[in-house]
Amino acid sequence: MSSAENKTRPTGADVTAFLDGVEPARRREDAFAVLDMMRRITGEEPRLWGPSIIGFGEYHYKYESGREGDFMRVGFSPRKANLVLYIMPGFARHDALLDRLGKHKTGKSCLYINKLDDVDRDVLETLIAESWAAMAEKYGA
Repeated sequence: MSSAENKTRPTGADVTAFLDGVEPARRREDAFAVLDMMRRITGEEPRLWGPSIIGFGEYHYKYESGREGDFMRVGFSPRKANLVLYIMPGFARHDALLDRLGKHKTGKSCLYINKLDDVDRDVLETLIAESWAAMAEKYGA
């Protein structure tokens, strides 16, 4: 694989088996809740991307540099430090939702949550649904 190719690719690994191994128990419970939420919102089945990211859907990107590849449209990873949700279009258009979400941090396309009890689940679902719709609008369904 050349360094220009995306190293995070879908695998054939079992998503449920991966989540069954998540510790601590609270993180595992939250991960299964997000799995159900994303499955319901997207209508897609989850796939494990790389060793630890659960993704839904897929899109093809191409940068001006010529680099291109495929990646999930929305996803999450139950990391040791926090639960990370991948909101691919980023957060620029979501200030109002983020203000109502609860305790969280953001990166470019990452939403970091310590536990689901820290956030308003309805707001989180809206954020995921709007991200899913934005990606469909930009890249096609």
